[in-house]
Amino acid sequence: MTLRIGVDTGGTFTDVCALDEQTGRLYVRKVPSTPDDPGRAIVTGVSQLLDEIGGRDLGEVGYFAHGTTVGTNALLTGRGARTGLLTTAGFRDLLELGRGRRPSLYDLQAAKPAPLVPRDLRLEVDERVRHDGRIERALDEDQVRALARRLREQRVEAVAVCFLYSFAEPGHERVAERILAEELPGVHVSVSSAVLPEFREYERLSTVVVNAYLGPVVARYLARLRTRLSELGLRATPHVTQSNGGIIPFETAERMPSRMVLSGPSTGVVGAAGIARAAGYPDIITFDVGGTSSDVSLVRDGVPKAASGTEIDGRPVRAPMLDIHTVGAGGGSIAWIDAGGALKVGPGSAGADPGPACYGRGTEPTVTDANVVLRILNPEYLLDGQMRIDAGAARAAVSTVAGPLGMDVLDAAQGIIRVVTANMARAIRVISVQRGYDPRDYVLVPFGGAGPLHAVRLARELGMRTVLVPETPGAQCAAGLLMTDIRADFLRTRICRLDPDTVDTVDAVAGVFGELAAAAGAWLAEENIPAERRRTERFAEMRYAGQNHELPVPVPEGGITADTIGQLIKRFAAEHERMYGYSSAEEEVQVVTFRLRAVGEVARAELHRTVPGDPDASAAVRARREVYLPESGGFTDCPVYDRRLLEPGHRIAGPAVVEQMDTTTLLLPGDVAVVDELRNLVVTVGR
Repeated sequence: MTLRIGVDTGGTFTDVCALDEQTGRLYVRKVPSTPDDPGRAIVTGVSQLLDEIGGRDLGEVGYFAHGTTVGTNALLTGRGARTGLLTTAGFRDLLELGRGRRPSLYDLQAAKPAPLVPRDLRLEVDERVRHDGRIERALDEDQVRALARRLREQRVEAVAVCFLYSFAEPGHERVAERILAEELPGVHVSVSSAVLPEFREYERLSTVVVNAYLGPVVARYLARLRTRLSELGLRATPHVTQSNGGIIPFETAERMPSRMVLSGPSTGVVGAAGIARAAGYPDIITFDVGGTSSDVSLVRDGVPKAASGTEIDGRPVRAPMLDIHTVGAGGGSIAWIDAGGALKVGPGSAGADPGPACYGRGTEPTVTDANVVLRILNPEYLLDGQMRIDAGAARAAVSTVAGPLGMDVLDAAQGIIRVVTANMARAIRVISVQRGYDPRDYVLVPFGGAGPLHAVRLARELGMRTVLVPETPGAQCAAGLLMTDIRADFLRTRICRLDPDTVDTVDAVAGVFGELAAAAGAWLAEENIPAERRRTERFAEMRYAGQNHELPVPVPEGGITADTIGQLIKRFAAEHERMYGYSSAEEEVQVVTFRLRAVGEVARAELHRTVPGDPDASAAVRARREVYLPESGGFTDCPVYDRRLLEPGHRIAGPAVVEQMDTTTLLLPGDVAVVDELRNLVVTVGR
C-alpha cells in the first residue's frame, strides 16, 4: 500500500491529491463539487485520479484523509437535526438571550440568528451545582426520564444537555446522558461536560447545541462516505480534519462535529506552514482563496496561531482551532451595486451551481468573470483544457454592472478586482495589525484556486515584499492533508492563583495537567499510536485577576515546579505587553483554563529538493497573451509560462502569467519570481 490520498471539498471544486510513496510523485485532480451530495464528487475525483496514474485501486491506499465543510454548511443553511435541550431550571432562554453586547449597536432592526432549538424543545431540569462543584440540589432522575419521553414524542433527532457549572461537577450530566440513551435509542446525545468542560455558560451552551444540531448530519455523511470507500476497496482507516489542523478517524469525528467547523481551511494552513518552513520562511500569512471565500491565517516561527473559538452566523462555537479569519471574497463572489450606487463584491457567491458566467451556466458577474474579461485567466479554457471558458458570457455578465456605473466593461472588471482586493486586505489586517503583528514582516503564501491570481496585488496593498506560491497551490488544502498529524485537545477550567512561592499553587497546576495527561494518554492508546510517535503540548490560559479575557501561554516542558510557575508568569507578562502594550508586576496572575494537546505523529509526504540550475526560463513559455494591466497602461503583451516546465533556478520577470492545472499566478511589472529548490515560486514584489 504505497499511495496516500488527501481530499478537500470546496464550494466550487473538490480537490484530490495522491502521493506515491515509492516515487515521491504528487498527483492532483480537481472535479466540480456536488453540493447535494459531497461524497459523489469525492468518489468521482478519487476514481479519476487513480485511473490517471495507471489504473491503481483503493486497495493500494494506506492513508486517506478528508477535509469537509458539511457541518459548517448545515449550520449556515439551517439544515441540521431537529434538536432538543435539557438545561438547569431558570436557564431555558439563555440560548436566545446570549450576551448583553450588541454587534450592531445602532441598528434597531438588526436580526439575531434564530435559535437552533425552538423554545418548546428547551426543557428545564430541577438540579443545581454551585460554582465550586458542590451540589446544592440533586438531580431528579424521574423528571429527566419524563422529559426524555416528551422529547421522544416530539421526534427529536438529537439532544443537547447543558447544566449550570457542569464543568466543575459533571455527575448530573452523565446521569442525564445515560437516561437519554435508554429512553431515546438512536438519538444523538451531546453533553457540555464532554464537549466543552470550560466556564462561560452561554458559550458552552451554544457549543453543545451546535454539536448536537450537527451530530446526525455529520454522522450520516461520514458513515455513508466510509461505506462507499469501503465498497470501492479502501482498507485503510479514513480520517477527517479538525479545526485545530489535526486529523481523527471518521468514527471519532462523528461524536464531536463542533470541532470540524474549520475542517477544510485548517489543513491548508498546516501544509503551507510546513512548506514555507522548509523553504526558510517561518513567518508567513496564508491566503486561501476558493470559489466562495478567502481564508487567512498567521503563522509565526513555523507554528500556526491557535484560537479557542469562533463565531459562525452569530453563534459562538468554542473549540480548539487554528486562528483563521474568513471573508466572502472568492472566485465565485458576485459583484453588485448597492443602494448608493457603489460597487460591491460578495459575500454572495455563484458557488458550484450555477457557477461564474464564464463556466456556461451562471449569469451574474463574479470575480472569475472579471479575470476572464481582463484576460488574466485563460479566455478559452481552465484545468488544462478540462473546462471550457465562455469569454463572451463573462463579458456580458460584467456589463450588467458596467452600464449602471457608467463605465466600460474593462474598467468595471478592474473595479471588481480592486474591490475584492480591498476586502482581502481587510481580512489580513484583522489577523495581523489588529493583533499586534505587522504584515510587512511576513511572507504571503497564497493557495486555493484563486489565491496566486490576486497575491501580488494584495501584497502591494499591504506593503509585503515576498510572495511564496507552492507547487500545487490550487489543491493545497488537499495536499496539506498529507502533512498533518492525528491530534486532539483536552481542556479543563479551574481558576488558580499563580504564586511561585506557594506549594499549593504548584500542586494545583501539576494536578490538573496530570489529569489531562492521563486522558490524553488513554486517547492516544485508543488510536493505536506507538509510544515513540506520541507527544504533548501544554498551554495555560492566563489573566490578571478581575480581567474578563485570557491569553494562551505555552507551559515549559518537564515537571511542574516553582521555577515553572515563575516562567509562566514572565511569559504571560511578555504576551500581555505585546498584545495590549503594558504589563503589571503588582497584579495577581491567574490561570483560568488548562489545555493539553495530544499529537500522534504520522508518516507524512516528504518535500524533495532539487539543486537550482540555469535561470533561463524561456523554454517554459508556451504562449503570449494580451492582458489588461492598469499598472502598465492597459493591454500588455505577456508571456504565459507552463508551471510544469519550470525548473529550480528559473527566473521570471513580470509582467507575466504562470498557468498550471489548478491555478494561475499573475506577475505585475517589477515583480521577479525564482523557482526554488522545492519548486516553490518565490516572488519578490515590485514597488
